[in-house]
Order: sequence, then C-alpha cells, then structure tokens
Amino acid sequence: MIEFVRNVRLWFAPEEIRQEGTTPDYRFSLANERTFLAWLRTALALIGGGFAVDQFLPDLRWAWRVGLALALLAAGVLCSLRAVNHWMRCERAMRRGEDLPVSRFPAVLGLLVAVVAVAMVVVVTVGWEG
Repeated sequence: MIEFVRNVRLWFAPEEIRQEGTTPDYRFSLANERTFLAWLRTALALIGGGFAVDQFLPDLRWAWRVGLALALLAAGVLCSLRAVNHWMRCERAMRRGEDLPVSRFPAVLGLLVAVVAVAMVVVVTVGWEG
C-alpha cells in the first residue's frame, strides 16, 4: 500500500523519477509514452461508449441502460488511472534497469468489455423491452 501511495505521489512529480537510476534510451521512454497515450485513447472510447449507451438507447430498460453505461464508464476511469500508473512504473523500471512490470489489468479490462458486449448481444437479440 505504501508503494502505491508513493506511485500516486510520483504521478504529480515526474521530475523525481529522474533521480532514480540512469536515463534510458529516449526511444524507450517515447515508446512508453505512446503506450500511455494508447491507454488513454482506450479510456476515452470506453467513456464515450458509456455515454452513447445512456443517451442513444432510451428504449432500453432503465436497469440495463444504466448498468451497461456505468460498466463502460467505470472501465474508462480505471483505464485512465491505470495508464498513468503503468507509465510511471515502466519509466522507473527502465531507469533502474529492472524488468518491466507485469499487470493483470489488460486481462480484467478485456473480460469486462467482453461481458458488456455479451450483454449488448443479449439485449439486441431479445429486444429493447426485454
């Protein structure tokens, strides 16, 4: 838990990362940043999908609509927070010459999106009024 708090503090003070280890090849840092931006694009798409479900499916039962929208919005929020954390952890690992950190988050996110997609297939197959 203490390590997580330290990581969150470093989100807002990235210059402190430079005090650790040695500067990696800039291409690796730029690749890490591109990965971060890809995660942010994914987060924005999930958030947009959540708003789309809520706004453009008014005939869908309220519980289904809100449940699907909130699942997508929550996934977008988690994805954006995880993007920052993963960027920082990778940057620190590269500076220290350590292995890059592994994460279960991509698998969890993939499963969440798959569950929402299956729910949408059920809703479309059964009909809006269910």
